[in-house]
Amino acid sequence: MNERGLPFSNMEKEFVRKMKNVLEEMRIEILKTLASEDEAFNEIITSDEVKDIADTATSDIDSRTLAILGMQDLKRLRLIDSALVRIANGTYGRCLKSGKTITKERLEAVPYALYTIEVQNEIDRKKRRVS
Repeated sequence: MNERGLPFSNMEKEFVRKMKNVLEEMRIEILKTLASEDEAFNEIITSDEVKDIADTATSDIDSRTLAILGMQDLKRLRLIDSALVRIANGTYGRCLKSGKTITKERLEAVPYALYTIEVQNEIDRKKRRVS
């Protein structure tokens, strides 16, 4: 459904189909990355090698970096899954706050966008004031 509650036009349907493919590809890549990071993380932790203090510190930094990267990927994965649900529900491309249509250019740049650029800027400004 488009912003007026009408069924998507053929052009809109084609765009949504394209974005669904993009989101599914992004999802697969993130899952691959998380799987490889998990293997690398497990190698760091389970290594039987004797480590000196410098090695231990480096491993600790590596494991923290992997954890941070993993958290960012998990957040993106949740956003992607949410976008795929919105596609299935017919609400993809609609701002969650204003209800307005998110531009195609924004969705092409950030396929899992939840908000129009105006609403996102407003949210970002409020976060900066709080910080």
